[in-house]
Amino acid sequence: MLKIVTYPDLVLRQQAERIRSMDREIRSLIDEMAEVMYTDDGVGLAAPQVGVSKQLIVVDAGEGLMSLINPEIVKTGDEVETMEEGCLSLPGIRVNVGRKSRIGIRGMNERGEFVDMNVEGLAARVFQHEIDHLNGILIIDHASSIQRRLLQPKLKQLKREAE
Repeated sequence: MLKIVTYPDLVLRQQAERIRSMDREIRSLIDEMAEVMYTDDGVGLAAPQVGVSKQLIVVDAGEGLMSLINPEIVKTGDEVETMEEGCLSLPGIRVNVGRKSRIGIRGMNERGEFVDMNVEGLAARVFQHEIDHLNGILIIDHASSIQRRLLQPKLKQLKREAE
């Protein structure tokens, strides 16, 4: 079974590779990622978080499991909501992150079909968080300078645990 990769693993900072085609391997990865996400009480998971540098995310923000391959945000609303976020790859760390409250997303679903969808609220936040992962962006990158200073001891501890 796949395991959550934690900071400071380098895969978390890489630009994930686009997926060229839907195949058995990708379908299997979707199933395994969903299992890991639910086991670890997450609401979203990006492939880099399980050590796979591919553009694939799974999300369940209360509306059932959704997976998207090569997801991209194609439009955003004007309103920004700030909320505290955690991340399975940064255990014990919480950061206030401002995100658009409404977004439009495009990608491919698990059946290999192209989909466009509009999401808002928690789902919009989770999709943005997971798409950030595909671009090597972590919640700590959204932290204010004061928050970053306060997080330094926890980040140093995660680095020590990884060694």
